[in-house]
Amino acid sequence: MLTLEIIAQTHAKVKSGADFPRYVQDLKALGMSHYDFYVTDGHSEYFSVDGTRLDAPAKYETKTITSPANANALRHTITIHQQGQTDFLTFCQQAADAGVQYWRTDIVNLKCIYLDSTGQDILIEPIPDAGPY
Repeated sequence: MLTLEIIAQTHAKVKSGADFPRYVQDLKALGMSHYDFYVTDGHSEYFSVDGTRLDAPAKYETKTITSPANANALRHTITIHQQGQTDFLTFCQQAADAGVQYWRTDIVNLKCIYLDSTGQDILIEPIPDAGPY
């Protein structure tokens, strides 16, 4: 059964953006279909393939989301984070500065969808296959 504690234990293995594909594979093995991470305050909504929803609380003070969104700034933010050049909180601030209200990690279809405050897609990124254990 999917719980916030199990999700937190799985997330604790992530040390940088480079670990993200493995994290997604681990969540898939737990039965998660997708989750939404809200840049505004760091709360998350997790959804399992059986329809269960879990809500995680805010992780930090409220951030202001820049408008309009800037897809080029977001691409740069994602690239340097994937290279391990930023920590997660820096990534979240840079995502807010690029206009990201929240992102959806689609575990079934292996993609991250970044959305602005109007609900429009800013950028859709494929999640690389983490390969076998």
